[in-house]
Amino acid sequence: MYSEKVLAALKGIDAESGDTIEISGEGMKISGTLMPRPDLGDTDILVIKLENGYNIGIRFSEKQKLRKISGKKEMQHAEPPPAKSRQAKEHVDLLYTGGTIGSKVDYLTGGVYMLTTPEELLGEVPEISEIATINVKNLMSIASEDMSYMEWQKIALAAEESFNAGASGVVITHGTDTMHYTAAALSFMLSGIKGPVVLTGAQRSSDRGSSDAFQNLFCSISFASTQDIGEVGICMHETSSDNSCVFIRGTHARKMHTSRRDAFRAINEKPLARIHHDGKIDILSNEGIRPPSSGNTRARTGFEPKVAMIKMHPNSDPGVMEYYISKKFRGIIIEGTGLGHAPVSTPHKEYNWLDQIRAATDSGTVVAVTSQCINGRVSDKVYRNLRLMKSAGAICCEDMLSEVAYVKLGWLLGNNQPKEAARLMPVNIAGEISTRSRVNWF
Repeated sequence: MYSEKVLAALKGIDAESGDTIEISGEGMKISGTLMPRPDLGDTDILVIKLENGYNIGIRFSEKQKLRKISGKKEMQHAEPPPAKSRQAKEHVDLLYTGGTIGSKVDYLTGGVYMLTTPEELLGEVPEISEIATINVKNLMSIASEDMSYMEWQKIALAAEESFNAGASGVVITHGTDTMHYTAAALSFMLSGIKGPVVLTGAQRSSDRGSSDAFQNLFCSISFASTQDIGEVGICMHETSSDNSCVFIRGTHARKMHTSRRDAFRAINEKPLARIHHDGKIDILSNEGIRPPSSGNTRARTGFEPKVAMIKMHPNSDPGVMEYYISKKFRGIIIEGTGLGHAPVSTPHKEYNWLDQIRAATDSGTVVAVTSQCINGRVSDKVYRNLRLMKSAGAICCEDMLSEVAYVKLGWLLGNNQPKEAARLMPVNIAGEISTRSRVNWF
């Protein structure tokens, strides 16, 4: 919202957002489309879209002169090419949940409109009409950081419905911040999967020249429509260039950078496949791949939200554990240091976690241990502290990522009694645990 001073000046020339105006004075003359004022920032700064497409901000003062050149132009969205008639053997369901991959900026208003029909999506990536028949389902439009387990359940049920209705693959557009949590959740919730479940998104908005949105979508649909596997995974850029994407198992994927296009990496194993920009696919690993099911896909969506994740650090207060016990949390993931350690041998009683870990497990709370190192695995075969934690009832999570362990424990507790959840926690269910490290760190 612009300031009262700016609004008065704009009213004086009968101008509003979308009109073409000219600002002159103080040694400058600039014209362009008047854009809406963002909610944040200096309200005296006029936002102008230049003819070259860039936005600039100009601080308004009474010494400047405003002139309206023309009114709003009717927004003309290019008509997408019609979907080509094709006797497609396979069809893919595209489940839209939010994220920039399914949106585009209207440059006259500054607003965002969503691409939610097959025709619009094919208009942006016409190549996909040559790959498979696409059916788009608009599930929700939500930032991934705002998602909860209830959205995971809705996505799982939609995937179940898609496969049981005949889809050969499912592609899910998703915000990138918590995409790896959702990938892990679907890996556990879905059983009897009839084809690939591919989560994809974009690090750069779809209106930018550097956007990764459309290659990610093309590669995801290429993979989902051709591969004979029953796996959940993430398909995003392999490098910062546009050469290829990789498909990473959902229980070994992690977002490792805030903004790079190759932010997602496979942890403790190789990516399962590389998808080139022309659709060619290289299988990189067949280890532990689940085959497609010939029966019905089933979504087992129970989830216990009262699971906490505690990161160990010097001077960490064991009273945190007491808090979660008092709040009747049913599960706790300890993200330990190194091989999975917490301060349990310290001479400073106020920083010793051993009694609290024992109190939690005695109360029926499932306590499991991962490492904050990300790569590698926890092990009680080396140092004393993890042995003490294990003797107090803590469960070692091998090479499971902390986020995956958190999701797995919530899912286990949502579908089982605590003792059974504790028994299954160190058991490989969806490729989340490997018996040996499968990647060369160097």
